[in-house]
Amino acid sequence: MSPNERKLTAPSMNMESEAYWAAANDGKLLMKRCKGCGKTHFYPRAICPHCQSSDTEWYEASGKGVIYSYSVMRRSDTPYALAYITVDEGITMMSNIVDCDYDNLAIGQAVEVTFREADGGQSIPVFRPA
Repeated sequence: MSPNERKLTAPSMNMESEAYWAAANDGKLLMKRCKGCGKTHFYPRAICPHCQSSDTEWYEASGKGVIYSYSVMRRSDTPYALAYITVDEGITMMSNIVDCDYDNLAIGQAVEVTFREADGGQSIPVFRPA
């Protein structure tokens, strides 16, 4: 984390997301996939939101994606970029964009996952230009 990045707030965790956050601490981005319909879903949960099956599994995502939409928060004490990222696995997740020039971000731009430590030490997946 560079000294001019904002501090991230620790996430709230529960039994359904515990493995996701543990993997983030190991530098891995996990996704949940339904064995019933084959679809990936995010935010991690035990029941598939597509077909309501409870037969789901964790798998490691590629960590690659593109910016679907973004906004640069310049009025904050420490400017930051918040974005929706569509990852190669097909889901769209909200995250921060780091290690970049905010003026050069673009919709459709390739990004890759990296991790930042939040308050309390939990690693959070964020994205940077690929």
